[in-house]
Amino acid sequence: MEWALRSAGLADVEVIAELRATVMRPDLERLGRFDEHRVRQRLRDSFSPQHTSVIVAEGAFAGCVTVLPAEDGQQLEHFYLAPGMQGRGLGSAVLRTLLDRIDADGVLVRLNVLQGSSARRLYERHGFIVESQDPIDIYMVRRPDMRLTSS
Repeated sequence: MEWALRSAGLADVEVIAELRATVMRPDLERLGRFDEHRVRQRLRDSFSPQHTSVIVAEGAFAGCVTVLPAEDGQQLEHFYLAPGMQGRGLGSAVLRTLLDRIDADGVLVRLNVLQGSSARRLYERHGFIVESQDPIDIYMVRRPDMRLTSS
């Protein structure tokens, strides 16, 4: 599949907020945490276009990912793929590209994923390990010396 990353702009916030609501709804409902307004507003409130990339695949909007500087490395956030793009290797390809860039800087990367989310398996395949967890979130870390365990 042909894909590319492009820099996000302010005009992307609403389509990304809508994608977030769509993608996160099943897990948030399962956890009893889905709120139609809050799921979108949290993205709007934290949207950082200078650190966000839009994923374009097959010539169309396919998702997004944010990589923020953190005190001890990088923080991966808002990594969402449109439902029709999931399960086709795109998430792994994008994540591998991002991790190659982060590894070149020799820093660790952190993220959190909702309890029970299938995305956890993707992150574990790419070297992330559980650092801590609470009833809602699993906090994961990947050190720069970790390598892809499968694709």
